[in-house]
Amino acid sequence: MTARAAVGRPVARCNRKEMDVDRVAELQRWQDSGAVWEVVSRHGDSVTVALLRCDGGEEAERFTSDDARLLDFIGDRRGSEDIA
Repeated sequence: MTARAAVGRPVARCNRKEMDVDRVAELQRWQDSGAVWEVVSRHGDSVTVALLRCDGGEEAERFTSDDARLLDFIGDRRGSEDIA
């Protein structure tokens, strides 16, 4: 099943049991390439993150995760532009 982002693009939904994605490494690569990420929402022990393009902030992807490493990496930040 695929959801739609606000801009009409498909939003990736995955089951962590089916896919082992290192979201911390993904966010670091995203930042290193000049793009930004933002926390869209927090619910209990999970976070939803939007990956925004560096050429205007258009949302490229969105994911939700309960990975403890990711939650620790993000901490209280609202996005990649907040100081860690």
